[in-house]
Amino acid sequence: MGTSLQLADKLVPGVNLDAYIQAASRIPVLTVDEERDLAERLHFDGDVDAARQLVLSHLRFVIHIARSYSGYGLPQADLIQEGNVGLMKAVKRFNPEYGVRLVSFAVHWIKAEIHEYILRNWRIVKVATTKAQRKLFFNLRSQKKRLAWLNHDELQAVASDLGVEPHVVREMEGRLASQDTSFDGPMDDDDDSSYQAPAYYLEDRRADPATLLEQSDWTEDSNSRLMHALESLDERSQDILRERWLSDSKSTLHELAAKYGVSAERIRQLEKNAMKKIRVQMSEAA
Repeated sequence: MGTSLQLADKLVPGVNLDAYIQAASRIPVLTVDEERDLAERLHFDGDVDAARQLVLSHLRFVIHIARSYSGYGLPQADLIQEGNVGLMKAVKRFNPEYGVRLVSFAVHWIKAEIHEYILRNWRIVKVATTKAQRKLFFNLRSQKKRLAWLNHDELQAVASDLGVEPHVVREMEGRLASQDTSFDGPMDDDDDSSYQAPAYYLEDRRADPATLLEQSDWTEDSNSRLMHALESLDERSQDILRERWLSDSKSTLHELAAKYGVSAERIRQLEKNAMKKIRVQMSEAA
């Protein structure tokens, strides 16, 4: 156990990964009896030093698992670091009375932490959120026999093997094939290619302050000219337009005809003439 403690200071993967791997590989593997003794000291007595020795003796196992995830383009040191977090969680929860080796118990915790790290950092936009998508993310690449898109038979086979619907497989295949794009584009883009950045074709101009101010001024001006034009009409024409166009419960031609003791056709003519006068008034005021 002394060797483990002497190498502990070198076990920082982010500083020098090669030195870390070499130091971890020199830590002796525990025998069954040694592991059980340490686990019992931790589980029953809360011995922190026993927990430390259990973690150190299994660092090489974390490195082995982390290397299997090197194809995701993430720093190996970070994968190992996350795996170490999973190892420490497993050691904390390990019960020697389970009758299994710590390595068998810890593999789930180590992979869970590495998986979560990959899902958070592989892309800017999270590619897997549901349980089925998370399952596909880590299995689809190994299931594919070639780089091309899955054909119908391959799609059905992968869906059957992973227990998901074919359309879920196709959707995840598309997500894996996509790439992150900077919204504003690279700073060194030339004028001929900068327009390809999403900022140029996804821009929402509805929130542009200048446009909003212009629209507000136009609406206010139009309403003002409309009210001035309406006030220039006689009272009957104003009432007809209000009842026909500005009232929540609009009156019919026959209702207004009965109100003023004229025909419905006469109301229609008065309405038409009033509308014509308003258009003239508003155009002259523009």
